[in-house]
Formats: sequence, C-alpha cells, structure tokens
Amino acid sequence: MPLKLSLKPGEKFVLNGAVVQNGDRRGVLVLQNKASVLREKDIMQQEDVTTPARRIYFPVMMMYLDEAGAKDYYDEFVRRLTEFMNVISNTDILSECVEISKNCMQREYYKALMRCRKLMEYEEERLGHVPSSVQTGGGEG
Repeated sequence: MPLKLSLKPGEKFVLNGAVVQNGDRRGVLVLQNKASVLREKDIMQQEDVTTPARRIYFPVMMMYLDEAGAKDYYDEFVRRLTEFMNVISNTDILSECVEISKNCMQREYYKALMRCRKLMEYEEERLGHVPSSVQTGGGEG
C-alpha cells in the first residue's frame, strides 16, 4: 500500500537516510514501496537527548533510519529501556515499554517510535513541562 505524505512548504523529512526538503509550495509525495521516512518534527538531534525517555527514542530512531546498522544501536536501546523500566511503576507505561521492545525485536521501528512518544509525554507530565495546549485541553492528565 503506497504511503502518501502531504508536505508543508519548506518541510524537511528523512527518506532512507537522505534529508529531503520540500519546495516553497505545499506538496504531495507518494511512496510506492517500503522506505524509512521520518518527518522533521519526529527527528531528534543528539543534543536533544536530555531525558530518560528521549534516551530510548533516539536509538530507536537510529535503528529505523539505519536498519543496516540497527545492531549498533540496539544495545543502547536495551540499556536505556531497562533503566527506564526500573524506575517506573505506572503499569500502562510499563506495558508501553514492553510493546516498544517487541516492536524493536520485530524490526517494527516506526511503531516503536510512535510508542516512545507516549513515554516522552508521560515524562513531560511528571516533570511539569506540559505544553499549555495540553494543560487547557480539559482531558484526563
């Protein structure tokens, strides 16, 4: 099934390791076969790896973007996930961690990345860095 990306003007994304930038107009890109694609908003730079959940996200992202070198990042992922799980008592978050591990073992790195987002959201809530749009959203926290 093709993947359709709707791109904002100037939006960057990574496609199989290459950084690509859309032109000055909205654009649509249709990928007809399997490829590693990550939008700019989902790309984390090394200097942004500043919290335990981000230390999990980063090696998963690297495994996704560089599947041939995934084994080089897997040990770091396992170490960071284990550290995180050893200090968390929330059963829902622990379940997410188990699913992230399963996704990585099955080389479903994109799914793992999306689950890692939940860990980062949980961490932000606990550290008190919740964006104002979330604070006023009226949802359950």
